[in-house]
Amino acid sequence: MLTTSLEFAIFLPIVFFLYWFVLKNKLRLQNALILVASYVFYGWWDWRFLILIAISSLVDFLVGIGLNNVSDKPKRNVLLGISLLVNLGMLGFFKYYNFFLDSFVGAFTFLGYNMSPDRLNIILPVGISFYTLQTLSYTIDVYDRKLQGTKDFFAFFAYVSFFPQLVAGPIERATHLLPQFQQRREFDYASAGDGMRQMLWGLFKKIVVADNLAVYTYTISMNYEDHSASSLLMCLVMFSFQFYCDFSGYSDIAIGTGRLFGFRLMKNFDFPLFARSIPELWQKWHISLFTWFRDYIIRRLKGFRKWQVARNILIIFLVTGLWHGAAWTYVTWGLLHALLFMKFIFWRRKKYTTKVAHGKLLPSLKELGLMVRTFMSFTILALFFFIQPFSKCLDYLLSMVDISIFSVPLLPENRALAGIVLLVVTEWLQREKEHGLDISGRQIPKVVRWGVYYGLLFAVFYYGGKPQDFLYFQF
Repeated sequence: MLTTSLEFAIFLPIVFFLYWFVLKNKLRLQNALILVASYVFYGWWDWRFLILIAISSLVDFLVGIGLNNVSDKPKRNVLLGISLLVNLGMLGFFKYYNFFLDSFVGAFTFLGYNMSPDRLNIILPVGISFYTLQTLSYTIDVYDRKLQGTKDFFAFFAYVSFFPQLVAGPIERATHLLPQFQQRREFDYASAGDGMRQMLWGLFKKIVVADNLAVYTYTISMNYEDHSASSLLMCLVMFSFQFYCDFSGYSDIAIGTGRLFGFRLMKNFDFPLFARSIPELWQKWHISLFTWFRDYIIRRLKGFRKWQVARNILIIFLVTGLWHGAAWTYVTWGLLHALLFMKFIFWRRKKYTTKVAHGKLLPSLKELGLMVRTFMSFTILALFFFIQPFSKCLDYLLSMVDISIFSVPLLPENRALAGIVLLVVTEWLQREKEHGLDISGRQIPKVVRWGVYYGLLFAVFYYGGKPQDFLYFQF
């Protein structure tokens, strides 16, 4: 079930009404309702996906209880190993089986051996990469004694499958989200109102900007041989905006929906369009994933010497690339991002601790240049997300090395361009807030506020593009 669909628009008010008006102050029943709603939401794609998430949840629920009762380290290691084996085993089979099989066959073919093993027609379950990391954070934290294993079945299963962020994040930590399922929740009108505003901003980014750009980027990428180099570059720039608005739009809708039910999900994007360096960008882009790998992988490697930091950065980006998909393009994307990081490790480049142009209306020319350079670096590397397979990706890149790079490019429709302008202006003005429509601390006349809300709703209903699946569903 898409969070931008008519089905979700009917589903959400029903769950909201039952949650607050029928089951108010009944914590266990509220959690049970969220669990049932989440399984309905997830099973809307394919009921068979429910089997996998139920197995993952049950294994980690039992492992958590086992870790509570076992103090012997070898036995604790066995329990953690069971969790890792089941979760990563399912993720590896459904996401990477054919990738590793093809790579294995390709290596032997290169050596002169012909092999023809059978590939499997495997359907990748939506969101498996996300909820796998979410449930693993629980068992690892219980193993590290940062958290007590819970015996509350409904709270834990609802935590793993919480429908607002189930299929594309933010990837929550058990230490942050699970306790919220275990304590009584009161309806907060101000919080819910802010959640609705964040949902509206997310819908605008997804439906008006990303979905309109999808038609343009798809048309050019499918026939890139017939377009000028300038159009190919413009297509990549537009894909970066599409990519950002599609994914951050989902996160805004997820976080806002969570607020409606009394939950606070972690921030997943912090206005990365205005990052001044690649390291700063990765402090602001898909925060929940990058910090997950940092906390659960990198901190276990340790080491503060430059070569150790460089090794850790290389590992985290290769893992991040492979996490995104079973293709060498994603691995290459991760490797190239790691290489861009290296100059900041070995040459002590400036680290940014405040927002760009803090306290100012406009950035300096230097800041503007740094933002453009960072955005274009990200844009060029986004090619490895955009085009598949690897050979076609390289061909696209080479096609941009042409004198036609100086020609006038083909542009997307005006509604998409207008959406980008509104996006950039709004997020620039709001860059020190939580989201694009965060009005906290601002004295804005009611007529202006509601004019903005109705204007965005009008744009969503009348200027939205052809409905598209969220890009991150494929990961």
